[in-house]
Amino acid sequence: MEAPNIGIIYASVDGHTKKICEHLQRILSQENIPTALYSIDNFDAQVSDFHTLIIGASIRYGKHHKKVLKFIAQNRTALNQIKTAFFSVNLVARNQDKNSPETNPYLINFLKQTQWVPNSVEVFAGQLDYKSYSFLDRIMIQFIMKLTHGPTKSETAIDYTDWNKVKNFGLRIKEQLLKS
Repeated sequence: MEAPNIGIIYASVDGHTKKICEHLQRILSQENIPTALYSIDNFDAQVSDFHTLIIGASIRYGKHHKKVLKFIAQNRTALNQIKTAFFSVNLVARNQDKNSPETNPYLINFLKQTQWVPNSVEVFAGQLDYKSYSFLDRIMIQFIMKLTHGPTKSETAIDYTDWNKVKNFGLRIKEQLLKS
């Protein structure tokens, strides 16, 4: 019997959320679970086409991507009729006391704002790459990092993502969400 299909939708500013979604797709593919990967900008399928839909969104200046909020608002009924998962990618999750769904302020606020209850949620720390940011973004992110006691200078990208946590999330989706 073929496993149920999974759609993975991402909203990424700098590409790191997409990288996490590609990793999830590889994990699920290794488990022989068919997946399709979409940017929020080019999702052209129907929510009901999928057994399970995973949505990943990054934070920029304290907010999740507006297109994700709009997508959930427009598709809430359909999302509630299938299995769903959501994960947030943000730099505040690099801190031990803000790296879980129960303690991450951005994820908590997002779920309150959307009034959506996915079957599974997770939060991942993102990547800090000052060299890839525009001048304005670099200044703003350095200011935010200074306020949150993070690094304000780095010549190389710092990947805070716990890739084992990403793998466990994928396996949890396999185990929990694909039970029909």
